[in-house]
Amino acid sequence: MAIITLTTDFGEKDHFVGATKGAIYTELPEVKIVDISHSVSPFNVPEAAYIIQNAYRSFPKGTIHLIGIDSELNPENKHIAVKLDDHYFVCANNGIMSMICSEITPEKIVEINIHDKIATSFPVLDVFVKVACHIARGGTLEVIGKVIDTIKPIKNLIPFVNDEQTQIIGSVIYIDNYGNVITNIKRKFFESIQKTRGFEISARNYKFKEIFNKYSEAINFDIPEEKRYDDGKRMVVFNSSDYLEIAIYKSDNANVGSASTLLGLKMRDTVTVNFDKI
Repeated sequence: MAIITLTTDFGEKDHFVGATKGAIYTELPEVKIVDISHSVSPFNVPEAAYIIQNAYRSFPKGTIHLIGIDSELNPENKHIAVKLDDHYFVCANNGIMSMICSEITPEKIVEINIHDKIATSFPVLDVFVKVACHIARGGTLEVIGKVIDTIKPIKNLIPFVNDEQTQIIGSVIYIDNYGNVITNIKRKFFESIQKTRGFEISARNYKFKEIFNKYSEAINFDIPEEKRYDDGKRMVVFNSSDYLEIAIYKSDNANVGSASTLLGLKMRDTVTVNFDKI
């Protein structure tokens, strides 16, 4: 039985999610639909890319991922279907796939060309659903589009490194539900530049000289809990997706605060790593 996932910026208030699911069930009553997220910030392509990159691998091979972010068709925003890592992705060619494609080469990309058969102002409902259901029935990508070999990149996906290899300039690409701030600096990339050298991470006026592998590593459990005052401790970790993340231990926007609120970090803000000279 086919699985179709949904990742959108539709939210929960309006009819868009329900209408999309209804259209899928009308075409394929036995299909399984899984919501990954409908709370992506409006038109936020890097945020959507981060979410889908870290979610899709948990699904079985052959899963079809329908992504409804900035999907209105125009000359600069075509629609594509991608087969990658034995998964299928249906989305706009606006950079959403570039984060995954930077690590895994797509098996096939087609630019969807069935729009002349469908009059629509809601392409996720009318075009993406048709394509996803076609794939779910075992249809080939060539039937719904022409093969292309490149996709649009996300700007500033890869951090900047200076010629002396002493500095990485990254940026914030995602702020999670806890207010933790995720950068575009991955562990493998960081370590390839670091080469065991000491470092200092700067985010606005805050500086860090240590990176933890999990949040609790920053806590000294030898000290009695009532004397530790751990809540609100600032730290840097490589998160479960191996991205450099600035966090607050047990962050809570209502009480303790979060890395985003306390450090004043927002999407696309700069995070810099300076390494010791060799």
